[in-house]
Amino acid sequence: MAKYKKQQSYISVPSQIINSLTSSSLQSLLESPKKSSKNGNNKFFGIGSYKSPRLWFFTLFFFGLFGMLRCGIKLDPLIPFSPYPCFTTQSQVSNSNGYSKPRAEHGEKEEFLTSNGFAKSEVGIAPDSGKSDSKSLISNRYAEKSGKDEASEFWRQPDGMGYKPCLDFSREYRRDSQGIVKDRRKYLLVVVSGGMNQQRNQIVDAVVIARILGAALVVPILQVNVVWGDESEFSDIFDLEHFKRVLTNDVRIVSSLPSTYIMTRPVEEKRTPLHVSPQWIRARYLKRLNREGVLLLRGLDSRLSTDLPSDLQKLRCKVAFHALRFAPKILELGNKLAERMHSKGPYLALHLRMEKDVWVRTGCLPGLGDKYDEMINDERKQRPELLTARSNMTYHDRKLAGLCPLNALEVTRLLKALGAPKNARIYWAGGQPLGGKEALQPLTKAFPHFYNKEGIALPGELEPFANSASSMAAIDYIVSENSNVFMPSHGGNMGHALQGQRAYAGHKKYITPNKRQMLHHFLNTSLPEDQFNTIIKDLHRESLGQLELRTSKAGRDVTKYPVPECMCNNSRSHSVL
Repeated sequence: MAKYKKQQSYISVPSQIINSLTSSSLQSLLESPKKSSKNGNNKFFGIGSYKSPRLWFFTLFFFGLFGMLRCGIKLDPLIPFSPYPCFTTQSQVSNSNGYSKPRAEHGEKEEFLTSNGFAKSEVGIAPDSGKSDSKSLISNRYAEKSGKDEASEFWRQPDGMGYKPCLDFSREYRRDSQGIVKDRRKYLLVVVSGGMNQQRNQIVDAVVIARILGAALVVPILQVNVVWGDESEFSDIFDLEHFKRVLTNDVRIVSSLPSTYIMTRPVEEKRTPLHVSPQWIRARYLKRLNREGVLLLRGLDSRLSTDLPSDLQKLRCKVAFHALRFAPKILELGNKLAERMHSKGPYLALHLRMEKDVWVRTGCLPGLGDKYDEMINDERKQRPELLTARSNMTYHDRKLAGLCPLNALEVTRLLKALGAPKNARIYWAGGQPLGGKEALQPLTKAFPHFYNKEGIALPGELEPFANSASSMAAIDYIVSENSNVFMPSHGGNMGHALQGQRAYAGHKKYITPNKRQMLHHFLNTSLPEDQFNTIIKDLHRESLGQLELRTSKAGRDVTKYPVPECMCNNSRSHSVL
């Protein structure tokens, strides 16, 4: 028999066949013992093996595979010659969000992304695998990851540094409480005005003033609002029994004056100055209150100083964050709407101040064209008393000073710059904007998942509250309080109340638009979008609900900045009530 001449053979084998072979089958082929030849002249094959078709097939397959590897032919699932030729360099691992991300193996480094979404290190190459550039193969994958990272960054919550509610009243305060809650000789009547959030602030002050005077507080009277015609009473908006129960050890709350005082004409005070101290209140009212037994106060808005003794600051927090709970029916519906918003993931709540009266009062223009600008200017001329802004400033000056509400286009650009994902679910709180749906078009076009309470409530759910603007505002408050992120387009009582509420609840994310510094960038039309976004992000790095000490905010309300008077981060027990 002629001697077999060894030849190097190559065959083309589909990658599907290669993938179908297990590593054990190829390993057994490599390690199987060779049969000894009966013919000494043929050292490689025996006669029986030479005629075996199966052995010929595996021999040709082996040499073809070896040749392809030596020639550098790239088969994507394979790495350089290995005992486990079907081992995958990048297996796809599905994370909890359902999308795939690469897992690095065999010397390959995983790419990490910085906070701005750019690659920090390149993907490494496995040893002896050639110098082919793999970045092009993963660019789309990491572009997707970058988008996910930006979205998760937007929903990330600020660090509260361990601060928790801490209402530890002093021993002197607790001792004095025993006499105050038993007193039956002095009663304080208050009439609170404005919208629901403004009334809420005045109720907080009313409780503190009653404590200062050692008087029982008659349930506050809600003045009929001349703008909305709301005739709601305290118990229609707030949980009265809860209010009484929480404040049992601080101030005695009564539903009405005792019969012995009904015919008494209360001493009425209409000229309380702004930001008065506890000493001023005692000197002004206590003697008359002891003599007459009843004191009537109106217009408490901003009358009480924001800089109070520690115990009274804690009492303000106790009223605002614990005692003033909304009425059960309002609370139930508000929580239902919040649950519906949460049903498909996190959501952002926006408090949009775009109503006609807001543009009139602030001396600003809505940016909706000449028609609406003339409407606002005419209203302001006819009723100059509505203008609460400084009359010596032009609209342009007010705008650049950050004194105007953001319109829908400005809110949209701000949210985009801060990384809000296009599929973000947004709850819109507030009254109907001047210009209707057209005024909201920039927002609804950029963020199509855009809802308000009318849009997510079931038929008939809002009907019991249809004639109560305060109840509607309370529903907005509840849904906004439960949101993952909150942002107001302008300050105002609701924005301030929610800032403190979210801080007290663990520093939930609250975006404060830095209008004074950012608006001239909005007017710069030559600024590229990427550069604009970077500037806006930098301006808001410290305006995302991070811990802010009231001690560095002289004259600020503790119900807006509850640290350090009402929150502490030490290891001692945290007394809340």
